[in-house]
Amino acid sequence: MILLNPKKKKFENLDEKSREIMLKTIEFFENRGLKKLKHDDHERVWYADFLEFQKSVKAFATLMTPEGYGPEDSRWDSYRICEFNEILGFYGLCYWYTWQVSMLGLGPIWLSKNEKLKQKAAKLLEEGEIFAFGLSEKEHGADLISSGMRLIPQGDGSYVAKGEKYYIGNANKAGMVSTFGRVSDSKKYVFFAVDSQHEKYECIRNVTNSQNYVAHYALHDYPIQKEDILSIDREAWDTSLATIAFCKFNLGWASVGIATHAFYEAINHASARRLYNQYVTDFPHIKQLFVDAYTRLVSMKYFSARSIDYMRSASETDRRYLLFNPMVKTKVTMQGEEVVNLIWDVIAAKGFENDNYFETAARDIRGLPKLEGTAHVNMMLITNFMMSYMLNSAEVPDVPRRAGKEDDTFLFNQGATTKGMKTVPFQDYNVAYSSIDVPNVKIFREQIALLKEFLQECPPSKAQTRDIDYMLSLGEMFALIPYGQLIIENAQLDGLEDDALMDQIFDFMVRDFSKFAVQVFSKPSSTEKQMEVCKKMIRKPSVDEDRFMQVWEKHVYALKDQYSMNP
Repeated sequence: MILLNPKKKKFENLDEKSREIMLKTIEFFENRGLKKLKHDDHERVWYADFLEFQKSVKAFATLMTPEGYGPEDSRWDSYRICEFNEILGFYGLCYWYTWQVSMLGLGPIWLSKNEKLKQKAAKLLEEGEIFAFGLSEKEHGADLISSGMRLIPQGDGSYVAKGEKYYIGNANKAGMVSTFGRVSDSKKYVFFAVDSQHEKYECIRNVTNSQNYVAHYALHDYPIQKEDILSIDREAWDTSLATIAFCKFNLGWASVGIATHAFYEAINHASARRLYNQYVTDFPHIKQLFVDAYTRLVSMKYFSARSIDYMRSASETDRRYLLFNPMVKTKVTMQGEEVVNLIWDVIAAKGFENDNYFETAARDIRGLPKLEGTAHVNMMLITNFMMSYMLNSAEVPDVPRRAGKEDDTFLFNQGATTKGMKTVPFQDYNVAYSSIDVPNVKIFREQIALLKEFLQECPPSKAQTRDIDYMLSLGEMFALIPYGQLIIENAQLDGLEDDALMDQIFDFMVRDFSKFAVQVFSKPSSTEKQMEVCKKMIRKPSVDEDRFMQVWEKHVYALKDQYSMNP
């Protein structure tokens, strides 16, 4: 089974401690049941019971403490971190969110050279505490250059902190809040740690209408000693970017979890409902909606799973993860929205009912493309890799499956590796695409060849590269190519021998490529040559009714009644 089924998955792929955490987390939510889950969501109940549970099994401490700072089983292992991401997303975004913003808060600490604060963070994790990441501000958002938070030197080596931060998760209870600002006399960037319970720390209000506490907080002459400073100047700047780089990866996995739970609920409902003397799942258009949703969901999971291998293999000489990370954040989360939209068209008004998981999923799935940098910001980041990926392939090592018990130490030693993105070398994408022989991959390869022609013969002009609207559509078209590459790679590493499923996946990939080609064609600044090439890109997928029905029966309809949350 490709999709997570919490009642059947045994996590044999994990070590004993990790497996225990996953299984006990599932048990916690299933014992609470759907009714309690929905009640707490509607009443916006602070999830103290979940935080007490994670403390009892040391989930956050085990999974978010790097090797050497905590108990024997502690390590920063992206493979098992993503397993936990998927589970928390499956049961509710609020539970995932408190974990996610704790990870963000820990980033500047683990990236720091301040051993005293690292030891303090490890101790607080062991005690079950949560963390916060004080970066954004009400007036400036995540514009770091305009940060208004200030450290003011007091002349004796100490400082006081003054300023406000806005939209900061966990900042009502966090044991440590990693706070970004500038030193007032030198204007140097700085990260420092504060305690949310300190008398000079004011938690002003919760700025959202949800179970989460997303704070607006202020520091009023908060005393800061030298030992409270995490990083300064260029290190503080790089720390902010590096933290977001590996934490935004989690958003795709939350989207996979949410969409998977929603899919089970939808197929269970539709397959049991009779209209016009037949079951809803007997209608041809319903089959199409479900098959599209399923293949997109499998693709989300396959791409995200393969991206873990590239992240865990990252080094100063292999930075391919810098492309795949923002794609998990952007492409995967936007596909999550698409999956929920498709199955919402199936269940229609049922999706609004307040006792269903789907009602929560339909709301929460839309938040993920908008967190840790908008989808637009991340898609523009992705376009930085387009020329190198498409036109300048290099001899780089194959990346194996990386599911071992390893500490992902490079993530905390990235330094300024986010520089020079336009020259990161990639393996020839044809290596993956030539390894699979199905009709829609062949059509997709023809579209890829036309995009390559586009970039060689009529690339975006200087003015077009500054036109964000133009580049977003071109970026969407380009992103499909590494997306398909990693889907193929993961399927092969998983031993998936199902040509019908892969062919059906590339059915929607061909259609999406055509859609984005139409968008680029339609842009006001598109040239005659660009429009000519775009028209050639518009292709119809290979139609095969037998293939479609095989995917429907073997993969999609087979999921009915396989999972429903305990009431």
